[in-house]
Amino acid sequence: MMPGKDKMLITGGKPLMGEISVSGGKNTAVAVIPATLLTDEPSTIENLPDIDDVQALIEILQYLGAKTEYVPGHHLKVYPQGVNGHQVPFEFTKRLRASYYLLGALLGRGGHAEVAYPGGCDIGSRPIDQHLKGFSALGAAIEERGGIVYAKAGMLQGADIFFDMVTVGATINVMLAAARATGNTIIYNAAKEPHIVDLANFLNSMGARIKGAGTDVIRISGRQELHGTTYTVIPDQIETGTLMIAAAATRGDVTIRGCIPTHMESLTAKLLEMGVRVTENDDSIRVRPQYEQRAVNVKTQVYPGFPTDLQQPMTALLCGANGTSTVCETIFEQRFKHLDELRRMGAHIKLVDRTVLVEGVHELYGAPVVVTDLRAGAALIVAGLMAKGLTEIYETSYIDRGYERIEAKLRSLGADIRREKL
Repeated sequence: MMPGKDKMLITGGKPLMGEISVSGGKNTAVAVIPATLLTDEPSTIENLPDIDDVQALIEILQYLGAKTEYVPGHHLKVYPQGVNGHQVPFEFTKRLRASYYLLGALLGRGGHAEVAYPGGCDIGSRPIDQHLKGFSALGAAIEERGGIVYAKAGMLQGADIFFDMVTVGATINVMLAAARATGNTIIYNAAKEPHIVDLANFLNSMGARIKGAGTDVIRISGRQELHGTTYTVIPDQIETGTLMIAAAATRGDVTIRGCIPTHMESLTAKLLEMGVRVTENDDSIRVRPQYEQRAVNVKTQVYPGFPTDLQQPMTALLCGANGTSTVCETIFEQRFKHLDELRRMGAHIKLVDRTVLVEGVHELYGAPVVVTDLRAGAALIVAGLMAKGLTEIYETSYIDRGYERIEAKLRSLGADIRREKL
């Protein structure tokens, strides 16, 4: 991650008020962009978020030989016919975790991939052994050497694949490769996240045959050829949740439009339990104050449980709730680096194993804080919006990996937030 070139300044204490539209989903975007390599025909992806991870993947496609036309925040056209490379060096993969989806996409495209181990946020051990297990089951020979994964297959052959644990990344990677394999693939213990369903819909729009996405068993009938498509990415579940939490944290009244309320049920349930008023329509959610906010217990789980990506901003919100809350992180063991920064702002927090004990305080106070990963950045924004006085947030490049113009969106809701060059 490049050192931050600016800092974010927030003067807190202002309730967020108004309406805001959510951007396209980051987690879908980083899967469907590599998927465009599974055909030689051009594809158009609409509703892409204008974030750094999207830009990094576009540069990887160009490096591999694809031509692209990108209108930020609107659409991306990919012309993959010129792709003849299969190597993605570390200078590219270090910028984002999702670069490992190039393994599945390149294997599916030409049976050959050499991809350096990915970068992204340091939130704990995220091994790719289940990805490689899946590729091996499909007939690929796998070798790991010098920080690079070498995968090669004469022809991918469908297989039954049993994941040892629920894993979003491996589910997506195997779907990408199996879409072009010969024969049928069945993924057991598959992840069920909304962006997996969206990827399956994208691949099916290219001519793939995938059934069961959204359940723990996904069936893929491999196709020799896929075709280009035009597809609109679903709204960002985590941005929606972050905005809901920010509204609750500032005791504001915010309507989030263009979202999918059913994707937010685990968060909505916790906010209601806290005493926050949440009302839903077909494609919008309104968050406003109702009662004094109460402490709650949160445990991250695979979808449809509480998302690990919202654990950090939720922890910031609970700093102001009455009583003592517990937040148990079951997915990533190091997703706690934001806690020291919250303590600098006056939070009363203790970490015991992988459970955070949060004793609510009357006020947080602005302070200089440093972002350590993407969702920690969201947590510090939430804390800054809650806090009395000025909060200075450094290393904002992490935030830009996953949130599209977040300060402009918050400013439109009345937040006192801006950036300054360092």
